[in-house]
Amino acid sequence: MRALTALAVADFRERTRRPAYLVILAAAVALAWLTIPPADSLWVIMNAGGYRGVYNSAYVGTATALAGALWLMIGGFYVVRGAVARDETTRVGHILAATTLSRAGYLAGKFISNLMVLASMAGVLAVTAFVLQLARGESRSVDPVALLAPYLVLTLPVLAATAAAAIVFETVPALRKGLGNIAWFFVWMTALIAGAGSPFGGLAEVAASMRQAVAAQHLSRAGEFSIGFTQVDHPLATFAWSGFHPDGGYLVGRLTLIVLAACVAVLPALWFGRFDPARGRAVADRAARGDRVAGAERVVGAERVAGADRVVGAGRVVGADRVAGADRVVGAGRVVGADRVAGADRGADGMPVLAYAPPRPRPYPKLSAVRAQRRLATVRLLAGEVRILMQGVSRWWWLVIAAITAASVAIPLDAGLPAGVLLCAAWIWPILIWSRLGTQRHENGLEPLLASYPARRRQLAAEWPAGVLLTALTGAGPLLRMTFAADGAGVAAWVAGALFIPSLALLLGVATRTHRVFQVTYVILWYAVVNQIAAADYMGVVLVDGHRAGPPPAALAGVAAALLATAATIRAARHAAR
Repeated sequence: MRALTALAVADFRERTRRPAYLVILAAAVALAWLTIPPADSLWVIMNAGGYRGVYNSAYVGTATALAGALWLMIGGFYVVRGAVARDETTRVGHILAATTLSRAGYLAGKFISNLMVLASMAGVLAVTAFVLQLARGESRSVDPVALLAPYLVLTLPVLAATAAAAIVFETVPALRKGLGNIAWFFVWMTALIAGAGSPFGGLAEVAASMRQAVAAQHLSRAGEFSIGFTQVDHPLATFAWSGFHPDGGYLVGRLTLIVLAACVAVLPALWFGRFDPARGRAVADRAARGDRVAGAERVVGAERVAGADRVVGAGRVVGADRVAGADRVVGAGRVVGADRVAGADRGADGMPVLAYAPPRPRPYPKLSAVRAQRRLATVRLLAGEVRILMQGVSRWWWLVIAAITAASVAIPLDAGLPAGVLLCAAWIWPILIWSRLGTQRHENGLEPLLASYPARRRQLAAEWPAGVLLTALTGAGPLLRMTFAADGAGVAAWVAGALFIPSLALLLGVATRTHRVFQVTYVILWYAVVNQIAAADYMGVVLVDGHRAGPPPAALAGVAAALLATAATIRAARHAAR
C-alpha cells in the first residue's frame, strides 16, 4: 500500500508541473465563468427551458458540476493519458519492474494518480464557482454542502471512468497512439448522447427537479432543457431552486460506477507486461526465427538485432548488453566468441577480449567533402519531406483513398451524392499523418541535428507543401466531382481547405511538439462541420439555401497563411534561443 501511494503521489506531482495542466486549469476557470454568466448574458451553458436558477449555492454547484463532468471527460482524458508511455520512455517503468510492485498495483497507482489530477481540476472549478456566486451577488449565503455535493454525485463518477479509460487505452496496443485519441472523442460523443445530454446520466434528474420547481412557482412552462454553449434570444428568466436531492438508488448507482471504474483500471493486468523483461521472452523467442529484431530481451539466431539485452548467434548486433557467437558486434557490454567486434578491447593476438568490453567513446568520424548540389535542391528537399511524412503508411490506407476517389468519379452526378459528403470522408482519413507535421523532428530527437541545416526556412517551406500535397491527393476525388459539376465555388473552397489543414497541423505540431493536440483539435473541427456548423466550415460543405455558408475561401486562405507564418516564427524563435 505504501508503494502504491508513493507511486500515485509522485506521478501526480510530476504531471501537475506541466504546462498542459495549467492550461486545463485555466480552461476550468473559464468554463465556470461561462456556466455562471452575468444576468444579461445571451450566451449560456445550461438552459433550463428558458430559465436559470437564482445564483445560490445549489444552482451554482450543480451547473458547474454538470459542465465540469462534460468538459473534464474529454479535455481531462488527454491530460492524464500518457502516464504509462512516459514510464516506458523514461525507463522508470523498468526500475519499477525490478521492484515487488505487482502489475495490478502499478495500474492501481496510475488510476489513483489520474483520478487525483482530474479531481484537482474539478476542485479548481468548485473554488471558481464559489467565487462566482459571491461575485454575481444574487445570493451571498454560501452552503458548502449544496455547493460541493453535486461534484461528488455528478462529477466524480465520470472522472473515475475517465481515469480508468485512459489506462485501458494505453495498455491496448491498437489504442495506444493516435487512433486512441480519435476513438475517445467518439466515445465521449456516444456517452453524451446515451447519458441524456450529460456523460453517464444526471442531467435528466436535475432537469426534472428544476421543472418541478418552475411548476411549483406557477411560472410559464419550461421548454427543452439543454447543456452546451449556446446563444439565446433574450436573457434567461430566473426561478428559485433548492437543489437536486437524489434518492438512495441513484447514489448506489453512482458509487457502483466508481467501483466498476477501479476494476476496469486494473483489468489490463491480465495482458500488460509492466516492462518486465521476463514477459518479453516469448516475443524474443518468436523473433529468434526472424530476420530483424529491435528491442528484444533475448534473441537467438537473428540476422540483425538492435538494442537487445542478450543475443546468441546473431549476424549483426547493435547495442546489446551480452552477446555470444555473433558475427559482428557494435557497442556491446560483454562479448563471447564473436568474429568481429567494434568498440571492444582486443588482446595481443588481435582477437576481441572475451570478457567485459565496455564501449569506448570514439571521436566522431570526419565526413567526406561533398560538393553542394544546388540544382533541384528544393525539389529533392520536398521529395524527402514527402517520404518522411508518408513513411510506414500501409497499402490498406491507400486502398481507402483509392475507393473514395473511385466513388467520386464513378457515381453519376445526378445520383444525389454531394461531393461534400465524399470530401468529409476523404479529409478525416489522413488525420494521423497530418499530425506528424512539425512534430517528427522533436519526437525522433533530430532537432539538434536539423538545427545545423543551413536553410532552415527552406526546410519549413518544404514540410508545409508536403502536407498540402497529401491533402490534395486525398481530396482529389471530390475535387474532380466538383469540376465535372462546374462547381466553381466548391473548387475555391476546396483549395482554401487544402491550404488550411496542413497549416493548422504544422502550427500545432511546431508549437506543442506532440501529435495529440492536432488530433483532438481537428476531430472537433471536423465534427462541427459534419454537424453543419457554418462558422467552422473549412471544407465548404455547409450549404444554406444552396449556397455555401462557411467562411469565404479568401479569408480561409488568409488564416492559413497566418498559421504558417506563426509556425515559422515559433521555430525561428526557438532556434535563436539556443
